[in-house]
Amino acid sequence: MTSARIGPHAPEHVQRLSPYVPGKPIGELARDYGLDEGSIVKLASNENPRGPSATVRQAIVDAAAEVTRYPDGNGFALKKALAARFGVTLEQVVLGNGSNDILELATQAFLLPGDEAVYSQHAFAVYPLATQARGAKGIAIPAHDLGHDLVAMRAAVTPRTRIVFVANPNNPTGTWLAPETVRAFIASVPAEVLVVLDEAYNEYLEPSQQADSASWLAQHPNLLISRTFSKAYGLAGLRVGYGLADAAVSGMLNRVRQPFNVNSVAQAAAIAALADTEYVVESARLNRAGLVQLMRALDAMRVTYAPSHANFLLVHVGDAAAAYESLLRQGVIVRPVANYGLPEYLRVSVGLPAENERFLSALRVALGR
Repeated sequence: MTSARIGPHAPEHVQRLSPYVPGKPIGELARDYGLDEGSIVKLASNENPRGPSATVRQAIVDAAAEVTRYPDGNGFALKKALAARFGVTLEQVVLGNGSNDILELATQAFLLPGDEAVYSQHAFAVYPLATQARGAKGIAIPAHDLGHDLVAMRAAVTPRTRIVFVANPNNPTGTWLAPETVRAFIASVPAEVLVVLDEAYNEYLEPSQQADSASWLAQHPNLLISRTFSKAYGLAGLRVGYGLADAAVSGMLNRVRQPFNVNSVAQAAAIAALADTEYVVESARLNRAGLVQLMRALDAMRVTYAPSHANFLLVHVGDAAAAYESLLRQGVIVRPVANYGLPEYLRVSVGLPAENERFLSALRVALGR
């Protein structure tokens, strides 16, 4: 049977899926435009430009000596470190191949065809993709000032709702909700509805803005917290994330996850990264300085942007497709976000000071400023 005959037999909701499109790789841009890879600046995927710390690099080298063996499928050592950090039990921790995996596992465990999941307009693209992949219906609530309208999201919860996604801070807009506002929202959601609190960018918040969300689990057993080592910890290429939840919720996710979904090198690196708190603090400090660098220059150029609580800026450029193409030809990769309903914006990750300046210079050319 040819693929042309097999394809139509896939479920309709799968046929209608549009695959997730990641940031353009450096190598691909170099090939497409005849550029030197070493001259290209990538500010498209919200990575930590510092790379992992020295202790994490050593942990990676040490773990590489054992790659002939399967990893610990239960991730005991990493779960133990996470449980100790957040004051939860081992049974409340679930590991993922990036936090994206945690989001997917939640939909796999709790959504059936015909169920509904509620999320905000302009929120992370994986929410609707993962929902549709289960044959469920996504309910996108119009954004308020580019962020979550929690009142409207609560009003959208019906007896068919099984999951509500809340991103804090939100990608790609950088908007943020105060912890007390988020907790009040969780308390208002029916106990049979899972609230997925996506905190992928939590470490970039000011300490006073960071929620002690793990402590909420005792009162809210329908809460699943999703976090990642891909952003502030600098481990995007190793793909390791985690979820914290009531043991009953974590147990459901562990039933549907793939065996060995987090490799041994990633587990070792994550344990070392979790212990290196000074590295994360310094990464957050440098990120704030980078945001200031970008915002001051954009203000001088009279280019508007959304105030950000993460490691990126959503920049309003008007004809985003043309600006993106111009930036590519100058060897600068950022992220177009038309697929998020933001066709006049580009999302730019905060890089090192020289990388930020390279973007700003290229943007001046792209916009004729």
